[in-house]
Amino acid sequence: MLKDITIGQYYKEDSLIHRLDPRVKLFAVLIYVITLFMHKAPATYVMSLLFLIITIKISKVPVKYILRGLKAIAVILLFSVMINMLFIPGKPVIQFWIISISAEGIRTTIYLGSRLIMLVLGTSLLTFTTTPNELTDGLDKSLGFLNKVGVPVHEIAMMMSIALRFIPILTEELEKIMKAQTARGIDFESGGLLKRVKTHGSNYSTNCLIAAIRRANDLAMAMEARCYRGGDGRTKMKPLVYKNRDYVAYVVTAVYLVILIGVGRFVPFKIWIF
Repeated sequence: MLKDITIGQYYKEDSLIHRLDPRVKLFAVLIYVITLFMHKAPATYVMSLLFLIITIKISKVPVKYILRGLKAIAVILLFSVMINMLFIPGKPVIQFWIISISAEGIRTTIYLGSRLIMLVLGTSLLTFTTTPNELTDGLDKSLGFLNKVGVPVHEIAMMMSIALRFIPILTEELEKIMKAQTARGIDFESGGLLKRVKTHGSNYSTNCLIAAIRRANDLAMAMEARCYRGGDGRTKMKPLVYKNRDYVAYVVTAVYLVILIGVGRFVPFKIWIF
């Protein structure tokens, strides 16, 4: 289960998507997320899916590796769609005892499930193809104008980068703790639900929290030893510079946005299942 947590992990590969400027990828992900919630026309969902599939193909990240990240949020995804299916009123299609599922609920569930899946896959592709350092530089450069109104952009970007980097580290730490506790003969499978939750909480959560605090303390000491004092006056060893491929990526993203708006507004094609 822990191996299925791919959030924050970087997949090293030499692809066009990996070589793009992080500012371009941040802009493309922002546009992609916005377009997912703009329209409900089936044609727009198909276009968004095709755009995502083509981008994944160009990135050279294995599809199985990307889809593996959905397992970690399967429970949340299932809960979200079931709530919408059961509690949205409308014309009943399936009725059993006090359970009533309407056609509107099924349609909303399909729309919501598709949005959530494409949202997770699209945002995950950003971390798969961009290192934490590149994300920090991209956020710092893209939102640099907020420094004029007193927003500490560099510090916020650094915290987000560290948080993403800590996800795979803590996952690995938790896996080590689980193996160590199992080797010491602790039984996590016997007993009722409450007993197992208590056993997991007392052994996993506490030790993982201690390991996280230790890691954070080591990181803070390392940053202080290197005289880190925030973003004021800092220079970049590898400053971000746009290249021709980045301008092309901006144009492609803009074209995708215009076409999707046009399709959602002027194409009357809709699918009504019921």
